[in-house]
Amino acid sequence: MLGLATTEMMKMPGVDLKFITDFLLHYMLASLRIGAFLLSAPVFGARWMPLQVRVIMAFALASGVVLQVPPFEPDFLTSSTGIALMLTEIAVGLSAGLTMTIWFSAVLLAGEKIASSAGLGYAAQVDPSTGAQTPVVSQLLYLFLLVIFLSVDGHLIVISMMLESYQILPVGTPVAGEVLIASGISAAGSMFLAATIIMLPITMVLLLINVTIGIITRSAPQLNLFSFGFPISMLAVFVVMYFSVAAFGHSSESLIQSALGSVETLLGDLADG
Repeated sequence: MLGLATTEMMKMPGVDLKFITDFLLHYMLASLRIGAFLLSAPVFGARWMPLQVRVIMAFALASGVVLQVPPFEPDFLTSSTGIALMLTEIAVGLSAGLTMTIWFSAVLLAGEKIASSAGLGYAAQVDPSTGAQTPVVSQLLYLFLLVIFLSVDGHLIVISMMLESYQILPVGTPVAGEVLIASGISAAGSMFLAATIIMLPITMVLLLINVTIGIITRSAPQLNLFSFGFPISMLAVFVVMYFSVAAFGHSSESLIQSALGSVETLLGDLADG
């Protein structure tokens, strides 16, 4: 009789909660990759984005891929192999997010060089995205890039790419660490190239203006270089940037496509090898 009562109690809901703990572990494992990506990606990983919003987004997006993640025993997740698996998932998400962040940093670098060439390097304030002191020109260019990124639905594209990565790169698949490192190095090299392409037309115009000012001050030594040349350079950079808005919009869109292509290449290389 006692055994029968115990059997009936085990069938009662709320008595045996092992399946709930197993499901929560399964759910947490599915959210590691997408959560690490949201932590390091542009827009999602900005300092002004509340941590609660990122956590809610990670769990909400993980609900769509939790069924694609194979179940693992709790004992396996606490073993060294399970810990390595979780670290691998975090590394994949962080690498994808940091790759995009490095690409987007090209406009910050370009804005810093433009500001220093125009004498606006002193006009700096705290960047709400990174928390560091950056010139105002860099912040304007970066905000312009983020607006274009959101307007072309780049955030939706990159989220869909991360969700599809659970199919092309299932959880538990071994990944090559050199692919992750090579992706970051490649993105860093491309960042300098993209920054040079963005800032080169404006800096060339400023160089010509400075050469002209130098010739004028050389022919008329009574003119003060700082009182005469600095206002002209400062006004010229705003005029040139105003007429370069359309060109910068096209270059920003190309930069976004390159960043998305770099993330797609990273996920494809991890799946192939």
